[in-house]
Amino acid sequence: MSATPSSTGSPESSPFTLERGLAAFRAEIDGPVAAFFSSCVHCGVCAQSCPFYLETGDPKYTPILKLEPLRLIWAAEFTLLGRLKGFLGLNKQVTDEMLSEWEELIYDSCSMCGRCSLVCPVGNDIQAMVRKTREGMVASGHAPEGLIGASVRAVQTGSPMGLQWKTLQVQINHIETSTGLTVPVDQAGVDYLVMLSSMEVINFPEYLEAITRIFDHAGVSWTLSTQCFEATNAGIQIGNKDVAALLVQRVVDAAVALGVKNVISPECGHAYTAIRWEGPNLIGRPYPFHAFHIIEVLDQLRAAGRIKTEGMETDRLSLHDPCNLARKSGVIQQQRNLMDLVAENFIELKEHGRFQWCCGAGGGVSSNERAEPLKLAAFKMKKAQIEEVEPERMVTMCATCRTQLEEGLEHFNMDIPVVGLTELIAEHLVEREPAEQAEGAT
Repeated sequence: MSATPSSTGSPESSPFTLERGLAAFRAEIDGPVAAFFSSCVHCGVCAQSCPFYLETGDPKYTPILKLEPLRLIWAAEFTLLGRLKGFLGLNKQVTDEMLSEWEELIYDSCSMCGRCSLVCPVGNDIQAMVRKTREGMVASGHAPEGLIGASVRAVQTGSPMGLQWKTLQVQINHIETSTGLTVPVDQAGVDYLVMLSSMEVINFPEYLEAITRIFDHAGVSWTLSTQCFEATNAGIQIGNKDVAALLVQRVVDAAVALGVKNVISPECGHAYTAIRWEGPNLIGRPYPFHAFHIIEVLDQLRAAGRIKTEGMETDRLSLHDPCNLARKSGVIQQQRNLMDLVAENFIELKEHGRFQWCCGAGGGVSSNERAEPLKLAAFKMKKAQIEEVEPERMVTMCATCRTQLEEGLEHFNMDIPVVGLTELIAEHLVEREPAEQAEGAT
């Protein structure tokens, strides 16, 4: 049985057993879960929305089937018929062997993109049920090693990749040298606390430079925090409320310590879901600040006339909407408003916005090396969409999506660069006049 992270960061500190997993499953069963299983008509529409099912053709990847362990416990212990069958010894039991078999279905073949929930004819939120099922899986010791490692590192070091502040400081030094601007750190009372994801720090350092340039251009007061700079929430991905709450609390503590008015989630989809939607429920109280995705903030600045751009991209550009941002959060028009500032040859993918197809890497799939073949299989749906409109470059606003797009396009020999939207906006900023710069510095 796999070791599993605890909120103390010690994989050995708690015994993860089948009994603990079953208790976690039971704790997740509430009115909405009962309504879900009672109302599911087994129509199979959810299967037609799942890239893991469609691109493999394997019926075991049907979204509703992934919930079978949770359904068995609900049916056996929370229904009259199940209790009667239990009295006669007729119920199918959830065992370690079954959970071992289901580990691939719950983690490897589901990015929790929510397209199945969107199309369900009776309104059942299937991806939310997968999230609930992960609570039982992780408590029973049935979670992928990659996600366990990321969760333990997140708790112990603050970063799922084990990054320390000194790594970010090197990047800050480079940005300040190359731009002549100051990257504010631990500035109390400013308007915005900017959070980052480790993937941006390591893979896309141009993101922080873009923010530095845009916020200087727009006259925004902001800061990073040495107390907490990581927005990635491995607890949400693996399905452990205690770890998820601990990681959210770190962000809240940093924001409160600095007295900021707003917290900005980076170009990372699930980090936004964690801090914007799940965070207050996880820690049990509302925030004393507002939480926004960076794209929301940039669009607010655009609407206020504080972002002035020049020149247009002439390449044929298309846009990939991250699931957590577009489908789950309704942030759809904002990125298109920003694209209009800089792109004169923009073409939408056929399915976009709420109905876009997942890249296949979210929900912790990208942290699970074992899932690599399934991740690339699911990407074929996105590949087909891209081939249909033949863009010269793709634009997105999620570090995980961007990495998956780059890796998938390379795997399928498609020479199409991918760029972050924040970075693209920064490339077209109108240079400030010397007098304006001097005034802004005072």
